[in-house]
Amino acid sequence: MLLQIISDIGASAAISIFLALILVFAQKYLNTYGDCVVDINNKKQITVKGGNSLLNTLNDQQIYLASACGGRGSCGACKCKVAEGGGPLLPTEKPLLSPKEQQDNIRLACQVKVKSDIKIHIPESIFNIRKFVSVVESITDLTYDIKAVVFRLKEPAKIDFKAGQYVQLETKPYGKIKQTTVRAYSISSKPEDDTLVELIIRLVPEGICTTWVHNFLQVGEEVNLTGPFGDFYIRDTQADMIFIAGGSGKAPIKSMLQHLQVVGTNRKMTYFFGARTEKDLYLTELFKGFEHVFPDFQYIPVLSKCDDAGLYCARSGYIMPYIKEVLRDPQNTEAYMCGSPGMLEACRKELRNLGVPDNKIYFDSFG
Repeated sequence: MLLQIISDIGASAAISIFLALILVFAQKYLNTYGDCVVDINNKKQITVKGGNSLLNTLNDQQIYLASACGGRGSCGACKCKVAEGGGPLLPTEKPLLSPKEQQDNIRLACQVKVKSDIKIHIPESIFNIRKFVSVVESITDLTYDIKAVVFRLKEPAKIDFKAGQYVQLETKPYGKIKQTTVRAYSISSKPEDDTLVELIIRLVPEGICTTWVHNFLQVGEEVNLTGPFGDFYIRDTQADMIFIAGGSGKAPIKSMLQHLQVVGTNRKMTYFFGARTEKDLYLTELFKGFEHVFPDFQYIPVLSKCDDAGLYCARSGYIMPYIKEVLRDPQNTEAYMCGSPGMLEACRKELRNLGVPDNKIYFDSFG
């Protein structure tokens, strides 16, 4: 009896594997959807081969939607309106779409497959996004786990972006990684240096892209970048500004402050930078130097683990308790934040509790 049960289980497993292989084969070779028309904004129609995701289909036409996760369906950045032809909403999309977005036919382009004619609506600004071929000009160690990489642009030779925006970096196969992948990183260079892009990249354990950058990327290597993306940029007002960042979240704040140094400003600005220990601080002289550039600027490191003999132990623990010290008019204050989701949510809650309007809190989250 036992042998019969084992035999039946083995046969069932074999049949399941066989059917799965047939399904994979059918999806790859038999599901030919023919030519499909993608109608964009009721203005532009492109004819494409069906069967690919909407995200990749648009990429092939040099129309680049944001995709911080590289099309894995985990970041929710590639949202667009699919008016017709997108098929039913998938379970993989629902967690990343609000009820209002679902009602308005907003979809994740990486999850929508082009199987027939499809009508979509995307922001006109998307058409200004380009793919850039660049050459790695320099790689600099900022800390034990953070590098600054400068990419000199080749084609196109210049980029037009706002301080705070980001680009998508395309890796190359390495080691056991056989495919390219794409990840999003904030630009740390100022917009006025429009022939280069500097990125600040922190090593993430087992991170495909960060491992490639830290262990395999070489000076002189050609690398593809796509962008610029994002609505994280300085608003043109005279409101007080509070910057908050941690880790490699210093990148867009660096770009913003260097840009403000060029154009000039009299706004009151405070920058809280959260780190674990003093060895996690970097570019400190640059940011302390801004205190002599701007008439009302203060750079405040906050260490979660502080040695009593350290130079930057005036404030320790979390950033939140110190925000009220620099806040003079909550209704006339803007906050610009970049870092881990946990830190951002805690600081956002504190800012709201102190009276800073939610629509004046801008952030980039490293999810």
